[in-house]
Amino acid sequence: MTSPAGWEIRATSVQVADLVALSADDWPGRLVATAYLQGCPWRCTYCHGGALLDPTLPGAVPWSHVTDLLRRRRGLLDGLVLTGGEPTRQPGVVAAAREVRALGLLVAVHTAGAYPARLPDLLPHVDRVVLDVKAPAYLYGAITRAGAGAAAADKAFASLRLVLDSGVDLQVRTTVDPAVLAPDDVAELVAVLADLGVRDHVLRDARPGPVVDPYAAALARVPRARLHRG
Repeated sequence: MTSPAGWEIRATSVQVADLVALSADDWPGRLVATAYLQGCPWRCTYCHGGALLDPTLPGAVPWSHVTDLLRRRRGLLDGLVLTGGEPTRQPGVVAAAREVRALGLLVAVHTAGAYPARLPDLLPHVDRVVLDVKAPAYLYGAITRAGAGAAAADKAFASLRLVLDSGVDLQVRTTVDPAVLAPDDVAELVAVLADLGVRDHVLRDARPGPVVDPYAAALARVPRARLHRG
């Protein structure tokens, strides 16, 4: 896969919606800062990050504030987590990861794998990837509400293959929305991921909220056989 033209541009272009100065949860065993990057192409049923979805919104935190924080806290922080939104949507994320590494800090990326063509440039500058694999391929559209569910699944699983092949430390996470994923669907996904070589797969319960509840009611009226046909 090759990167699109103009992909790698300056880190200052990164739209940072929010910056958490210190977290012990976003990278277990590490003290990190966490930058939330603006914009996502998908509208997942369980998403509670609605303010992060719009890609047209400018960043609220200049990238220089991120690097200033990292310099001030060098020796306290182990690294930076880039999350979102969808961080790989941002053309400057490769340069951003390089800048963090140049400060002697580690970089983790939390991604749903929506832009696999961009990963070959990014992965050499990343120490950890948390990849959100949402469902078996036949239910991707029901979770992401991205229209062409098969295309979304293809992108996510292509991203998974790239990360596995890179050797970068990987955790795969699945948020289980019971409105979409039946126990058999979850069991199938666990088996598929294990066959692909995933050794660290975490299942999390979806939190009820403004997206999940009405979507569950609407989905209940759709026969499951139709969902499986995509």
